[in-house]
Amino acid sequence: MLPDILQGIDAGGFLIIQDSASYSGRHLLRSFIHAALNREEAVHVLGFEVSEEELRDGLKGSPVQRLHFHNAYTDPLGWTDHPAFTVHQFCLEELTRLVKQTPHPKPATLVIDSLSWILRHVGAPAVCRTLQQLRKGGAVRAIIGLLHADMHQRGTVGSVCNLATSVITVAPGMKGDEAVAKLTKRSKSGKVVQDEEIFSIRDDLTVIVLSRQLGPKQNDPEEQETDPTANLTFNLRLSDKERKAREKLALPFVFSKEKKTALLHSGPGSGRILYEPDANDDYDQEDPDDDLDV
Repeated sequence: MLPDILQGIDAGGFLIIQDSASYSGRHLLRSFIHAALNREEAVHVLGFEVSEEELRDGLKGSPVQRLHFHNAYTDPLGWTDHPAFTVHQFCLEELTRLVKQTPHPKPATLVIDSLSWILRHVGAPAVCRTLQQLRKGGAVRAIIGLLHADMHQRGTVGSVCNLATSVITVAPGMKGDEAVAKLTKRSKSGKVVQDEEIFSIRDDLTVIVLSRQLGPKQNDPEEQETDPTANLTFNLRLSDKERKAREKLALPFVFSKEKKTALLHSGPGSGRILYEPDANDDYDQEDPDDDLDV
């Protein structure tokens, strides 16, 4: 599934490359930039974490004439008099103006390196609102963002990833040049497809899938359901022997057929109470309560 995503993101799509301190996703991000440039797409990069020189050095061999770098690396907070781009300009109006400064026949792809830098200085609700507006506004064709998941709380990561049409979580592989990608892709119909692949990235930034995870995946220990009966001091489960003994047990409120017959059909010698009214009984059938002083 990773090569399919590399071939192109649908219009209005939002891809998140999620990494951690154990493995950087920036090399894979460069592969997506390289693939978009080879498709003759215009790419706008918001660079917060690397300089333009470092980015272009990592894209050697790519047609970088359609690459537009917006420098948020030198002065991201606007401390100088003339900052190029600051984190406070991350809004629909400023980004639309920025992209339209360079005319293109088609909407461009916006690459954010990285979303973590923006989330550290702008609230998550404002970031999510801007991303959603960009997806629907038509100023850009697609959005690709790098997110360092271990820098944020789980709720923040989940809020941003819920907006994405595709999420690629990367982790180190068994060998030095290998990595593991856990992919989640949401189609327009709402269908969610998940996969896990082992891949490597060549020097020319092409991605090679080495193997694919087959069979059901094991859940993370934190996501596994806990057994509420695991630490009890008594046993809630019955063995086969105990279950058979319970089935043979006669419950006190359940009458057998013989007991029902004995109760319904009284035999000889059974006691009965007979009441014969005497002369002093003044019982009126029409007014049973006549003897009461009311």
